Amino acid sequence: MARIRIRIVKRLGLFVAMAIMLAPGQARAQTAAENAVQNAPSGPAPHEGDFVIHNFRFQSGETMPEVRMHYTTFGTPVKNARGRTANAVLVLHGTSGTGQQFLRPIFAGVLFGPGQLLDASKYYIILPDNVGHGKSSKPSDGMHARFPQYDYADMVALQHELVEKGLGVDHLRLVMGTSMGCMHSWMWGEAYPDAMDALMPLACLPVQIAGRNRIWRKMVIDGIRQDPEWKNGEYTGEPRAALQISADFLLIAGSAPLRMQKDLPTRDAADKYLDESVKRMTAELDAYDFLYAVSASRDYDPLSKLDLIKAPVMFINSADDFINPPELGIAEREIKKVKNGKFVLLPASEQTHGHGTHTWATVWQQYLKELLEQSSTPSP
Repeated sequence: MARIRIRIVKRLGLFVAMAIMLAPGQARAQTAAENAVQNAPSGPAPHEGDFVIHNFRFQSGETMPEVRMHYTTFGTPVKNARGRTANAVLVLHGTSGTGQQFLRPIFAGVLFGPGQLLDASKYYIILPDNVGHGKSSKPSDGMHARFPQYDYADMVALQHELVEKGLGVDHLRLVMGTSMGCMHSWMWGEAYPDAMDALMPLACLPVQIAGRNRIWRKMVIDGIRQDPEWKNGEYTGEPRAALQISADFLLIAGSAPLRMQKDLPTRDAADKYLDESVKRMTAELDAYDFLYAVSASRDYDPLSKLDLIKAPVMFINSADDFINPPELGIAEREIKKVKNGKFVLLPASEQTHGHGTHTWATVWQQYLKELLEQSSTPSP
C-alpha cells in the first residue's frame, strides 16, 4: 500500500470522543496505538469529496434545492465479471460524529492496514458524513430552524444517493455502522435488501427508541429548548446551559463503569475528568446541530420489517452499554426474526468501553472476520 495517513481529527463523534477522553493509563495505550499506525506500512491515502443532491424531498414534506453530502474514501472500486461493484464497504457513524472518526488508530489502524480485514488496498471504503453532521449540509451552516426536520429515513436515503449516484457503487460488500449508524444499518437491510452481501450493526437495538433511551434524549431536547439563551433558536452565542445538559447526558450515556472506576479511583480524579470532558465537549457541540441529530431518531422503528433482510447479519453489543443495556433482552429476542442473523454480547471487561466499544475494533474484529467468511464472494 502507498502510505496510509491516518489523521487524528479534531472533530470526532462525541460518543467516540467520550470513549477516548483518557485517564493516564488509557492515554498511554492510545498513544502507543497512534505511534504504531503512524509507523505502519504504507497504504492508499484517504480522498475527501462532496456530492450534491438536488431538490431532495424530506419525509416531513420539506425540500432543499441542494443537500451536500461529504465523504471520505479509501481505495478504488472494483467490478466483478457481471459488472457489479464487488469490494465496496460502507461505514456509518453515530450521532454528532463524522466519517472521519473511523480514521482513528483504534478503528482504521486495526482494520484498514495491509493484510487486515478491510485492507484498503483491496476494498473501497466509504465513510460519509451524514446530513446534519460534519462537512455535510447542517442547520449551523446558516439555515438554523429553517433547515428541514430530517429523520433517520432521510439520512439513509441520502447515504444511498451518495453511494449509488455520487460514487457509482451499485453493490456493497459490507454495510456496518456504530450507534446511530448501527440503526441505519438495519434500515439499509430493510430498504435495500439486495444491495449488500453482509450487515454489521454495532451498539444499538432494532426496536423503536423508548424507555430510558427515549427519556434521556427527550431530556436533552427539552433542556436545549428551555435554556433562556436558546431564544427560540435565534441565539447569537451558543446557549451555555443547553450545551451543559447535552454534555452531561452524553458523558453518562457513553460511560464505561469498570474502566472509569479503575482510571478515576478518587473524587479529585473524577472531578478533574468531568471538568475537562465537559469543557472539551461543549467546545465541539453546536446546539442546533445536536438538537436536530438527537431528534432525528424519533421515527426509528425497524422491528416489523426485520424479516425483509436477506444479507447475513453480525449484530454486536457490549454488556456495559448504558444506551442498550443487556438486561432488556431485546437483542436476543429480536435477532430471531432475521433470517441469517447472529447476535453477540461482549462481556464487560477492561477491554470494553461502554457504548463506545463500537469503535474499538480489536474487541470485536474476530466477529467481523467470521461475517466476511460467512458471506464470502469471489475475492475483489
